[in-house]
Amino acid sequence: MKSSFIDKVLQRLDNLSSKQVEVVVDRLAREKGLLEQVLEALQEGVVLFDTSGVMMFINDAAEGMFGLRDQVCVGKSLDEILPGLDWNSFSKDEASVVSRDLEVLYPEKRVLNIYSAPIKDTIDLEDEEVVAGRVLLIRDITSQIEETEQSLESERFNALTLLAAGVAHEIGNPLNSLGIQLQLLRRKLVKLENEGLVAHVDKAQSEIERLDTILKDFLHAVRPSQPKREATDLNEILRASVEGMEEELAARNTQLSIELADSLPQLQLDRGQIRQALYNVVRNASQSMSANGGQMWVSTKVTDYEVGLTVRDDGQGISPEEMGRIYEPFQSSKKENGTGLGMLIVRRIIREHGGEINIESEIGQGTTVSFAFPRYDQRMKLLGTNDEAIEVGS
Repeated sequence: MKSSFIDKVLQRLDNLSSKQVEVVVDRLAREKGLLEQVLEALQEGVVLFDTSGVMMFINDAAEGMFGLRDQVCVGKSLDEILPGLDWNSFSKDEASVVSRDLEVLYPEKRVLNIYSAPIKDTIDLEDEEVVAGRVLLIRDITSQIEETEQSLESERFNALTLLAAGVAHEIGNPLNSLGIQLQLLRRKLVKLENEGLVAHVDKAQSEIERLDTILKDFLHAVRPSQPKREATDLNEILRASVEGMEEELAARNTQLSIELADSLPQLQLDRGQIRQALYNVVRNASQSMSANGGQMWVSTKVTDYEVGLTVRDDGQGISPEEMGRIYEPFQSSKKENGTGLGMLIVRRIIREHGGEINIESEIGQGTTVSFAFPRYDQRMKLLGTNDEAIEVGS
């Protein structure tokens, strides 16, 4: 409703009959109802407060974002409704406009942008504006944040891919040549029975092999091969992976407990790539333990929708700072022999199989790495009528 209409009504209020007042009130009620319908139809959250921070209105979208559908909010202050949020942070002064991002963990994890602006009213005779309250406009920007992160990750991989071509050519060939020359030199030194020089050559060969491993890890990280999928039992891959690492785990005094779910469904997996991912995770867990060793638990489980695999250890854990960089290339927490590419490779492999990876860790308590593979191929869905989803390839 236009403010000029209200102004005219107020100026002539004393001259209006009861019938005319009834008509005006009815029109105001209809206008208010229409305005509320518009606000409820918005996907963005809208919350209105008075000048003291007491809520006057909240639409359905805002209630859903904060998990407030079962609560009575109108008439309560902001800190009563959402403990931890300070009204002053959205209202520094009456005329201020504030925009803030907020991470919400309930009812689901998401990132919200909250725009706060004053609501102004006009005093009749002097046309002087006063602040009558504040409006909070709330947008869910979770998908935008994820898209930005994916874009940055894609840019990093593109840069690494370009670098990889040069690295493979400029370093790979000379390393192979050096390896061959050292082998020939070692044979001659063995014939001469010069054990001291043989030891030096062996050390040089060991370093060349380490450089070759770093180069291969780097190339796998930026240019992974396409998975060659075949029907596979995840338990069988796990057993084979652990058997191949028994000596290494024993040398590190790692006590391994295995608990496998019965009758896992066959999954379309690349056995070699999944073994590589498991090797990286199990080796990381073993290396995170103290010199006296530690305990590691490996388990599988199955639900109606996915097959899960978990590797848990009681090692030193990962700090929040390291956790934030765990998938960044060349960011390793290992003091020696760490390329910082292992978890990057693991995530690429799991994602290319349609799975998800989750890492939880606490300093001094250990780390848990979980894989989840869909039981059916979920790369594509046809949407039917009435929000009915039809699986393709399942």
